Amino acid sequence: MRNVGFQPAEPLTIWTVTDGRAGIENQALGLAEAIARRVPARVVKKRVRLRTPFSWLPSGFVPMARQALAINSDPIAPPWPDIWIGCGRASIPLSMGVRQWSDRTAFVVQLQDPRVNPREFDVVVPPVHDGLEGANVLPIVGACHRVTPEVLGEALDDYPQPLEDLAGPRFAILIGGKSKRQDISAKRARDIADSLALVQRETGGSLMATLSRRTGEAARIQFRTRLAPHCAVYYEGDGLNPYSAMLAVADHIFVTADSVSMATEAAATGKPVHILDVDGSTGKLERFHKSLIRRGCARGFHGRLETWTYPPLLETDRVAAAVLTAWQARAGAK
Repeated sequence: MRNVGFQPAEPLTIWTVTDGRAGIENQALGLAEAIARRVPARVVKKRVRLRTPFSWLPSGFVPMARQALAINSDPIAPPWPDIWIGCGRASIPLSMGVRQWSDRTAFVVQLQDPRVNPREFDVVVPPVHDGLEGANVLPIVGACHRVTPEVLGEALDDYPQPLEDLAGPRFAILIGGKSKRQDISAKRARDIADSLALVQRETGGSLMATLSRRTGEAARIQFRTRLAPHCAVYYEGDGLNPYSAMLAVADHIFVTADSVSMATEAAATGKPVHILDVDGSTGKLERFHKSLIRRGCARGFHGRLETWTYPPLLETDRVAAAVLTAWQARAGAK
């Protein structure tokens, strides 16, 4: 899909600047790739890490940010990109500095709430449930991501097992684990496993489950013994992760309530998203889930399977269009 109203004379250079963790980097890459679907662009991944003691400081108070980089970081030096997309704590002092280093030629987008004044960046893209506001703040439901029909189709083609041949309905089960305020206990894992096994027995469909690196060992044991025997696909970390291929063929998607990214990616498919309760405080995540429910994307799962339809949640595309519009407006003003 191209933005026919605007085509730069030369391909844009876009940097994604993160600490390289998959969940953080994929948000920045998702936005960069969405921009590149609209205009010619070259995407460059930059992975950075602050060395101690700079990594101990609040993100907004790191002096000489480029000199604070660890030796295994990618270089942050000219020529500067047209669009800079930062995500995660390690990127923040660099995102704050690059406008000055580049004489404001780099258009700086910071994903998530940077917990410093949004005016330090050109655009800030936090999740709406964080409640951040400002003239240059663009709140979104969930998080930016890389899930598109094309990506899912390629993943399905590359997966060695023909998942589309599994008996329907097909159920993708995305299991997270420990986060700052939440976790999946052995008892919770047992309850989730038993409820999903019942869905399989009642529908005659196929369960496809993937566990996160965050899934604790006690929960893994329960899922391994009580859920895996009922699954046509069960992934704990060895071999090719079926995550995207599962999303491609699923008729329903189950997501544990600890992960914003997994629920957002699931909602991008337009398929019913069932939220599975976990242990711990819901806090801001409750506001996130309510926003998905209000938009018709998701419902809480309490043992009864429901079917419904809704337009896919395409927040990453919305952000890409807004960033390009803002970049063009500034470029045209120079």
